[in-house]
Amino acid sequence: MRYSFFLMPALVSFLVAVALQMFFVWLAGKKKVADTRTSARHIHPAGISRFGGVALILAFIAAVLLDKRLVMTAPLLAVLVASGAILFFGVLDDIRQLSWKTQLFFQVVVVFFVYFAGVRLQYMTNPFGGIFLFNNQIGYVLGLIVVVLWVVFIMNAINWIDGIDGSSAGVAFIGALAIFFLILRPEVNQPPVGIIAAALLGALAAFLLFNFHPARILAGTSGSMFMGFILAIMAIFAGAKIATTLLVLAIPIIDALWVIGERIWSNSSIFSADRRHLHYRLLELGWSEKKICLFYYGVTALIAVAALNTRVLGKTVILVVIGILMVAFLFLIRNRISQKTL
Repeated sequence: MRYSFFLMPALVSFLVAVALQMFFVWLAGKKKVADTRTSARHIHPAGISRFGGVALILAFIAAVLLDKRLVMTAPLLAVLVASGAILFFGVLDDIRQLSWKTQLFFQVVVVFFVYFAGVRLQYMTNPFGGIFLFNNQIGYVLGLIVVVLWVVFIMNAINWIDGIDGSSAGVAFIGALAIFFLILRPEVNQPPVGIIAAALLGALAAFLLFNFHPARILAGTSGSMFMGFILAIMAIFAGAKIATTLLVLAIPIIDALWVIGERIWSNSSIFSADRRHLHYRLLELGWSEKKICLFYYGVTALIAVAALNTRVLGKTVILVVIGILMVAFLFLIRNRISQKTL
């Protein structure tokens, strides 16, 4: 299938996102809608709009709704409704800074909603051959548990790397691009999911124009949460391409697991806000925001190429190798920071 088939949804979402972001940047300049929070964890100066996620979500929804080739099935409609709910909840969190318990409860509710609307795992590929079917009563429950854990974890992993300009959106863009190319393969061949991916890519490209360092607009909770949500959902829509998505999102996933481990070790809440994440530690070592982003993009792109050219067992091996290298890198960084503070 020609790539031009997917040009229109990408173009619509891009133009809508650009227009909305220009509007929100203008509002922030007039000091009518801007971020006023300051803390040790927030490295951006006050006065930048956090409504980039609003533009991202609205542009995505508009592109999907305007594409007449898409049949509005119950699962797709549920995803759009859930995206709208993420928009409103994210804006509320940006204004009132809701507790992690409230955020987690909302995320679980959203996943339950889309699951019972039909966004379900029918099977998962066994890396050693065969598949795991979720086609009986026990499988139904297991499928629900896997979907909830998968979507909630990816939502938080993407949210947690959204600490510097362009990081989450760039990684999400490469992740969406990898899923897009995967969807177009003859053995997968899912044009409707390709249209959804194209709509996401257009909106993310527009957002990056305003969010790459120095950022003129931020994703906010709505944007970072939506990016993780829609990537996790597309992996399910694409025929349970969990392994590919896990591999492409290796940096945010491994970073999230590392930070969770450190928080548990220090008897802190796993959802407590701090500066343990990889990007904050690289900043401590003197890396610039641009350098960190380019490092994230380069590693993610290389992994994406590998993921698209290997089968499930190969993906598993690569994921283990990447995991070992990332953990070694994190240990090295922690030791250098310790030596620097002595």
